[in-house]
Amino acid sequence: MRTRQVYRSIGRLADGREIIYYDESPGTGRAEVADRRPLQPFAPGSQLRHDPLLDEWVALAAHRQDRTFLPPPDQCPLDPTSGDRLSEIPAPDYDVVVFENRFPSLAPSPGPLGAADGGDDPALVTRPGAGRCEVVCFTSDHTGSFADLSPERARTVIDVWADRTEVLAARADVAHVYPFENRGVEIGVTLQHPHGQIYAYPFVPPRIERMTATARAHRAAAGTNLFDDVVAAERAAGTRVVVQGEHWMGYVPAAARWPYEVRLFPLRRVPLLTALSDTERDDLALVYLDLLRAFDNLFRDGDPAAPPTPYIAAWHQAPVGADGAPDPEFGLHLQLFTLRRAPGKLKYLAGSESGMAAWINDVAPEAAAERIRAALPSNPAHPGTAPGDPANRQPATRPSEKEQP
Repeated sequence: MRTRQVYRSIGRLADGREIIYYDESPGTGRAEVADRRPLQPFAPGSQLRHDPLLDEWVALAAHRQDRTFLPPPDQCPLDPTSGDRLSEIPAPDYDVVVFENRFPSLAPSPGPLGAADGGDDPALVTRPGAGRCEVVCFTSDHTGSFADLSPERARTVIDVWADRTEVLAARADVAHVYPFENRGVEIGVTLQHPHGQIYAYPFVPPRIERMTATARAHRAAAGTNLFDDVVAAERAAGTRVVVQGEHWMGYVPAAARWPYEVRLFPLRRVPLLTALSDTERDDLALVYLDLLRAFDNLFRDGDPAAPPTPYIAAWHQAPVGADGAPDPEFGLHLQLFTLRRAPGKLKYLAGSESGMAAWINDVAPEAAAERIRAALPSNPAHPGTAPGDPANRQPATRPSEKEQP
């Protein structure tokens, strides 16, 4: 699929933030277009505070209270600049573009990172909210979605995720790089334009830290890799496998927390997106589009005007050391889930989930897997399948009981 190069060029916005254009053709000159907005210098402040009971860091970023919230379509800051309608992207068009978030949860440290210090407050342990938050715009089309992208554009986005992972993981103040997409107001999206984000954390997030510790314990007890063993077990079971490409396999976890949740793994374990080969990235573009379109089909009941499915797509990557080297035991994977459990009904994180972190799922994972398989555009039985659909490929298969993991 990747028959052409992605061209990266770097510019600066009026307040000093970095903007990076990823073009599918050379010589666009987009990074040279000046930002004409009269912005003050970029100087956000965020702080990390330590929770001693859970041994976790909490980021405080009060400036985010003033961030743009669901503007009308003709005032979207993620559209390209058009005439006197100025936006975060000065160029009049773009393919994929990345820029520093104007309202970041994590901001560059103003100086050397010091030891955690709460000053005179004995209950307060703090450290600078270092790191970086980036916005990734998948397309200049305001009305589209990731599922509407061509396989070629999806592949460009994958290359962008990998490039940003490489750049950010090399920073001394970064311990984990997290690309993700929130889609839908139900999730909390404040801008409707198709976009994702990348958080470069200065600490290992609790979920990744726990996975890493569990993998270490599994290695010590069983002598094998936890991620490899989980993928092999799900392939052997087969009942929850929803999609399988040449290099990727997606399944609903046996203990899924969300009504509809898929974990998508490369069949060759790698720690980071940067380690994926060209063929693995090509296959990911097809499989991922198939999955996203299946999620949109889940609640349509034949009505193309039905609201799109809200979802979170979260890339789980290995933590990195001070030298940028990833934990080789970790297995890169995507978690894709929706909080919609039925048309017009959402899964709320109420007392048990929010108060005790004890999850209760209303949908059996095996039933969810069957519904997702039926909703895949690559499934010939799906009524929306069309021969010209760019996501069409061979139907996803799942192992039979006789197949070996």
